[in-house]
Amino acid sequence: MAIKKLENDLVLESNEKEFVSSENEEIEESNDNKINIKKQENNDDKTEEEEQNDNGNENEDQNNDNESDNSDDDNELLHKTFEDLGLSQWLIDATNNLSMKKPTEIQSACIPEILAGKDVIGSAKTGSGKTAAFALPILQKLAEDPFGVFALVLTPTRELAFQIAEQFRALGSSINLKQSIIVGGLDMMTQAIELSRRPHIVIATPGRLVDHINSSTNAIHFKRIKYLVLDEVDRLLDSTFASSLEIILNELPKNRQTLLFSATITPEIEELKNSSKKEMFVYRCNERYDVVEKLVQKYLFIPSMIKDVYLSYILNNCFEDKTVIIFTGKCRACERLNIMLRELGYRTTQLHSIMSQNERLSSLAKFKSRIVKILIATDVAGRGLDIENVQVVINYDIPASPVDYIHRIGRTARAGRGGISLSLITEHDIELIQNIESLTKKKLVEYEGVNENEVLKIMDKVNLAKRVANMQLVDTHFGEKRLINKTKRNRGNQKSKKSKKAKKPKN
Repeated sequence: MAIKKLENDLVLESNEKEFVSSENEEIEESNDNKINIKKQENNDDKTEEEEQNDNGNENEDQNNDNESDNSDDDNELLHKTFEDLGLSQWLIDATNNLSMKKPTEIQSACIPEILAGKDVIGSAKTGSGKTAAFALPILQKLAEDPFGVFALVLTPTRELAFQIAEQFRALGSSINLKQSIIVGGLDMMTQAIELSRRPHIVIATPGRLVDHINSSTNAIHFKRIKYLVLDEVDRLLDSTFASSLEIILNELPKNRQTLLFSATITPEIEELKNSSKKEMFVYRCNERYDVVEKLVQKYLFIPSMIKDVYLSYILNNCFEDKTVIIFTGKCRACERLNIMLRELGYRTTQLHSIMSQNERLSSLAKFKSRIVKILIATDVAGRGLDIENVQVVINYDIPASPVDYIHRIGRTARAGRGGISLSLITEHDIELIQNIESLTKKKLVEYEGVNENEVLKIMDKVNLAKRVANMQLVDTHFGEKRLINKTKRNRGNQKSKKSKKAKKPKN
């Protein structure tokens, strides 16, 4: 179990770290991997012995003491500056250049704790600056002691990996930062070459990183990493990634710093917190499943047979000048809607996991640049993606998990802006909506901007476009190639595991 492995690592870290000498941590640096900083400040950071002090029999009390109670500290966090957090001047200059005038609450709470060497669990609403909360302290520590692969960042989606890389690149623009993005859909040989050059930061999805671990000796480069970051950790700890995460954790050193970030703290994350024997800092927002105040949540109750007709009417008559993300539950529905809406004259693009990586990046670029204003997406776009000024989120399919709903609607009303979420509810979705309202402690408001007589007038036109889309999916054998490749990949991973077991020496 990946969760059990992570629990064991958090326990072992505190026991092993104090025995690691500074001599063992020194490694030869190539000229390529040296970081040049014009002006480096002296730091008064705690030594490792100080960080480990009093970790013995009072672990449970320490975990409680280190958990931030935001109800008392919100005002103090809001009035902090980046200087107050202990960041070097070159990083403060970088934040100013990116118009980050002051730290967000999660940045104010977590950055000093990460710089102090603590493991951290950080939870806050979407759009609150979680990426910078771990990127800034990692870059500062990297500048002080640059070497090899310094940090590994794991994410559940390719799109989020590229977004995190952009943040590291922007914040580390004044130094010779090397990073590598290891995700599916890109050439493995090119990625293997990048890993062999030992970039400072590796940002990866678990599946592709395991492919490299199983097919080469690149895993040896992770033996000295200082930081492991699990972004959207609630998703990474579910069964989809469990086997891959366990393989990766086996390749990492125990004396690392582990940083876990998510918009929600699940029971699995709570279990990790409670099992840790090392001093761990926990930050969470006031409400466990917080929704920003400027986000208006609405619903429209419609018959399932004519959902597409209502969707077309809404896009044309209610949100015609808005930037819109439409979320579907499956890749096939995403592709079908994209074809159908294009047949109806809408300028749209799509984003789902069956697309190649180049196709995904192209779709995102079109939407971000406003070449198209409608993006149809599965939940690969629901986690962490920061797209400016998304005004409307439409839930075409209601997600089975209320947490996924929160992540979806978090794509709008970001950075203090307003936004609307509209859920298209059918007779099959009543219980799902009740679960969402129970979790968010908010009732959805009925949307009243629809003229049903006008909807019926476009029914024949929409149904014709729907038939065209369905026929095109059949003609192109949509999804069949992915199923074949997935089967081949699973067989390859099984063979690699058997080969590694056979080579393992017997005790």
